[in-house]
Amino acid sequence: MIASLSGTVMNTGADRLVIEVGGVGLAVTTTPATCAAVGAGQHVSLATSLIVREDSLTLFGFLEASDRDVFEILQSVSGFGPRIALAALSAYTADQLRAIVATGDETALTKVSGIGKKGAQRLILELADKLGPPTSDASSGIQPTVPGVGRDGWQTQVRDALAGLGWSNREAEEAVTVAQAQYPDKADAPVSEMLALVLRGMSQR
Repeated sequence: MIASLSGTVMNTGADRLVIEVGGVGLAVTTTPATCAAVGAGQHVSLATSLIVREDSLTLFGFLEASDRDVFEILQSVSGFGPRIALAALSAYTADQLRAIVATGDETALTKVSGIGKKGAQRLILELADKLGPPTSDASSGIQPTVPGVGRDGWQTQVRDALAGLGWSNREAEEAVTVAQAQYPDKADAPVSEMLALVLRGMSQR
């Protein structure tokens, strides 16, 4: 199993990094926040989890080992695979998820794409003794970064992500404005989806 890697970021996407390690470019799936936090040419170290399927090998990477650990623990619950686990860590920090489970906050969990009420109940029940307590006061003012549940929806987070990827504030603002006009029916779309659409639109200009 590949538990970690260090290398130079070759390029970034909405939810994927390509990192050069020993002359080989490795595609690493991650959260939009992680993609926004690093830039091309930057040296980065990630805690990783390799998901093996019959027809694919997918490497998931996180800036913090605690995020990787929570990612793997979430998948121990029946019916929850890497996609939902990653969505949860795109919405909340590892510590926030610990606080959510510890306090039995079903509502917070249902704000994660792919998790309904029954799924939230199952997660809380099965993970109560697995995630452990939060290491900080993470339950204070929990605000998810997922679709339609942030105070400003996806717009602010996409602007911040674009700025982190190297675009100017003006370019980021214009791109978000264009996306709002092009996709009026996606006010509650996931941040990762909107970031991908905005990046695609910018690349076509």
